[in-house]
Amino acid sequence: MIDVATFGETMAALRADGPIRLGGTMRLSVAGAESNVAIGLARLGHRVRWTGLVGRDEPGELVLRTLRAEGVDVTHARVDSRGPTGLLLFERRIGDVVRVTYHRAGSAASYLSSGDVLPALDPPPRLLHVTGITPALGPAPASAVAAAARSGVRVCLDVNYRSRLWDRDQAAAALRPLVPSLSVVVASDDELDLIAPPTATTEADRVAALLDAGVTEVVVKRGAAGATGHTTRETVHTPARRVRVVDVVGAGDAFVAGYLSGLLDDLDLTGRLDRAVTTGAFAVASPGDWEGLPTRSELDLLDTGPESTLR
Repeated sequence: MIDVATFGETMAALRADGPIRLGGTMRLSVAGAESNVAIGLARLGHRVRWTGLVGRDEPGELVLRTLRAEGVDVTHARVDSRGPTGLLLFERRIGDVVRVTYHRAGSAASYLSSGDVLPALDPPPRLLHVTGITPALGPAPASAVAAAARSGVRVCLDVNYRSRLWDRDQAAAALRPLVPSLSVVVASDDELDLIAPPTATTEADRVAALLDAGVTEVVVKRGAAGATGHTTRETVHTPARRVRVVDVVGAGDAFVAGYLSGLLDDLDLTGRLDRAVTTGAFAVASPGDWEGLPTRSELDLLDTGPESTLR
């Protein structure tokens, strides 16, 4: 059985240390919210499937090769000639401020449909993970998310709002109808209004409304302030792990991977949040979206003293 199935767009990613307009070298990798989570879960020993479309090009081959190498099942991923593999550019503009440029309009992934996704849910996985990025790619991906959410599989949604893909009203119109199908909602504290009813105007009201609607767990990410988990029985807050920040990109995806890993391992809410902030800390302490994510045997490394050498 597959533990977690997920789908979405994974792009070729180029990272520059300074302003792109000045030129210089760039490092090539891959990036995508859903595949970041898939890699994180696979490194923690879970069986994960990623489904998506890539272009008939070398970046597409890089995406598939990378996911295979990380132990992610790509049986249902497909090469599509209707568009290229998307491209993502990162530039460290000032200090720790990173600017992102997308080249994903008309990409192969924008043609992703329910026909690509639903076969990957048979037999049903233990969990389905989706994000608010995929429905922003176009009508067909939005329909795929809606169809997958209604498949009867337990669903986790990470709101993951991207202002460069759509505005808040569009996001809310697409995400709120998914609520009756969701078991777990993960959102930053400034994203809850995109998934909760518009009549809920405070964080407490939004969390309560989602729980009343049948969501079993609402997890609020607070960045450097940690995270708060809510169920109908309890609320738990866990502070962030303290590490030297290298790169904050991908931290939210790492957090989700840790949380879902804890859920699959039947940890209690405190244990799930602790694993989530731990995997998130690994991400911010390492360059890249997913490259620094831990294996299960490495989860305790943050408990060693600073500047330690393990011999």
